Amino acid sequence: MPSRIPPLNISAYTATSAVGNGKESLAAALESSRSGLRANDFGDAPLDTWIGRVEGVEDVQLPGALVRWDCRNNRLAWLGLQADGFQQAVAAAREKYGAARIALILGTSTSSIGETELAYTQLDAQGQFPANQRRPDVHTPHSLTMFVQEVLCLEGPSETISTACSSSAKVFASAERLIRLGLVDAAVVGGVDTLCGSVLFGFNSLELVSNQPCRPFDAARGGISLGEAAGFALLERGAGALELLGYGEASDAHHMSTPHPEGLGAERALNDALARAGLSADTIDYINMHGTASMKNDEVEGALVGRRFPETTHASSTKGFTGHTLGAAGIVEAVISLLAIERGLKPGTVNTTDIDPDFGPQIRLQPAHGEVRYVLSNSFGFGGNNCSLVFGKGVAA
Repeated sequence: MPSRIPPLNISAYTATSAVGNGKESLAAALESSRSGLRANDFGDAPLDTWIGRVEGVEDVQLPGALVRWDCRNNRLAWLGLQADGFQQAVAAAREKYGAARIALILGTSTSSIGETELAYTQLDAQGQFPANQRRPDVHTPHSLTMFVQEVLCLEGPSETISTACSSSAKVFASAERLIRLGLVDAAVVGGVDTLCGSVLFGFNSLELVSNQPCRPFDAARGGISLGEAAGFALLERGAGALELLGYGEASDAHHMSTPHPEGLGAERALNDALARAGLSADTIDYINMHGTASMKNDEVEGALVGRRFPETTHASSTKGFTGHTLGAAGIVEAVISLLAIERGLKPGTVNTTDIDPDFGPQIRLQPAHGEVRYVLSNSFGFGGNNCSLVFGKGVAA
């Protein structure tokens, strides 16, 4: 088992999703169990499904020289960076540490592929992209990170992590290693993914998309509702009011799109996260489950939580609020975890009415209030790319 790690201070954080821009909108939705899902209106021939679409992305105008990065994913990143004073917090850290001593690590599943899809519909007579689409820096998986690096004026190590739905959970692990090794003094982590045809029709081809709002852990669950989101956090060395305490990663590679039937990789990630945090399962006050509402994912994770945690543990899936935001799911649910600690709020599971009897009593439909000291957040992706994170209330709280 890995050794306990020193905690990292999470000094700023934010998320923008289908329930609104910034922490206050997200907290209000969690408090009132208000879903942000709506009937799909994305694309020229919308699938019969429900989505978590962010309002206002189409209206974003990137300023000045940043217009060369224009695409839906980078617009959403820009929108997210404006919330909760996050950009100002990074500027203060840049002044404190220097631009070269702050890492930037972002997760994404599709990056700017939606813009590339658009470009292929605009080919000229010679089969070439039109002039305004000849932007190789946009049509790459690293586009998001290069764009945010320019916006935040950072010069430190820069990484794009793309491990399906665990992408923006794994950014915390990478940041911890860079800081612990002394390569940087702070790190901006996060993730952005936007709706596009490849996502909607790709998941539909796998028969994973529901034609109703997703119902995680429901006995009659019928599949996922896709969403889009942007989220960011600033990690610094030392203690703070909110802390990253542990992480665990595993790649079981059982199947391209189906989890290991006994959840071996997921359980290893969970065990390593608890070990690095120096905690036992019975100390966790809230679990934000991956809970996509697909048959197999919920079956495996529900069984894992049922056998490893006390019946009194409060667990829920928040995919019914935001939709499954793919590469941005990890950071959005990390933000929800931090809000749970900061506000003493344990979210419920919206849209679900009848919990599958195969699952334990840990899964709750209604929100609850009370002190939240430690939170576990699970992000389990295709190919067995699993990540669990442990967040805690620091001594400064």
